[in-house]
Amino acid sequence: MSAYGTTRHHGQQSASTTPASTTLFRRLTWEGTVPLEIRVDSKELPANSDRGLECYYIQAPRVSYLPLLMPEIRRFLMDVVFDEAAGKMLKEEEWWFESEEGTLLKWHWPIGLIYDNHTISASIRPSSQTSTSHHNLQVTPLKLILHLASPPTEKLLLSPSTESCKQAFMGQLKEADFIRWGNTKRMTGLRKPDQDGIWEGIKEHNFDDYWRVASKIVPTTAPARSSSPPPASSNPSMHTRPPSADPQSAPDRDGAYTVRSVPVRLYLPDGPVMQDVVSPTLEDGSAHTLAHYLSTHLPLLFPPAPYSGPELAYALIHGVLVPPDAEMAWLGACMAGADGWVSVCVGIAR
Repeated sequence: MSAYGTTRHHGQQSASTTPASTTLFRRLTWEGTVPLEIRVDSKELPANSDRGLECYYIQAPRVSYLPLLMPEIRRFLMDVVFDEAAGKMLKEEEWWFESEEGTLLKWHWPIGLIYDNHTISASIRPSSQTSTSHHNLQVTPLKLILHLASPPTEKLLLSPSTESCKQAFMGQLKEADFIRWGNTKRMTGLRKPDQDGIWEGIKEHNFDDYWRVASKIVPTTAPARSSSPPPASSNPSMHTRPPSADPQSAPDRDGAYTVRSVPVRLYLPDGPVMQDVVSPTLEDGSAHTLAHYLSTHLPLLFPPAPYSGPELAYALIHGVLVPPDAEMAWLGACMAGADGWVSVCVGIAR
């Protein structure tokens, strides 16, 4: 069994203007892991393999990708399972995954998103024995089947190689950049070493290396400088969010509340992926919250106030049940995935 127990890092976060609270949530998001149980398809095991040890367990980083796990899985299989001569004949570029239910896994999705998508899909299956209300979300290993040959290229679109994964990842970053700012100048303006460095941060699971570059394209929640201090609150304990995240303050060109739109995708159980323009603030100037976003796009599952009936659905972001009053701008700055997107997975409460 393997586990990424700690984040590899060297030095401090380079973006000195990033508030400590923002860095904290970004690090918590980065260090999230999910349990995987990877079993080689018994019909594809090479001759003379040890059939009692073909299952491998790993605690994988949520922000990583399945192709990046291949070298470690291969080392285990070569050391413990495969006959040496037969194992050398296998080609990693032909390996591919499917779920225990037979669903082809999207190798270009972050592992955490694959896990959460499986969780919400299980919420609509009658055979599921796991309670999926927000009161009891059990963390169990996601069971994957590893195939060693004949990848269904017509469904995978691209070969599940590390290089193809990098291309898909960079494409997602550029799309998120455009959604945020209306152009991709921040991404295309990165030097080649920076573009390579942000991917190396993912490959090596290095928080500081990744954010040294990502801080140039992701908005900040740092307070905007103004000529006069904000008025003092009569009751400091009544703050509902950090003052640095207050959209009422002077606009910050790189701030979370001044982006054109927050890059958000909405995932439904065994259903389509929804994407729409998500302004950080509403027409009246108030902050756009997760509750408003969900009740606008899925009113039958998240009825708007003053609904007082039973819970119908729940929303996961990085496996976390996020409070409904969380602001979309803050989520975009603090809880977006490494690819720049806020992935909201909606499950059905039972």
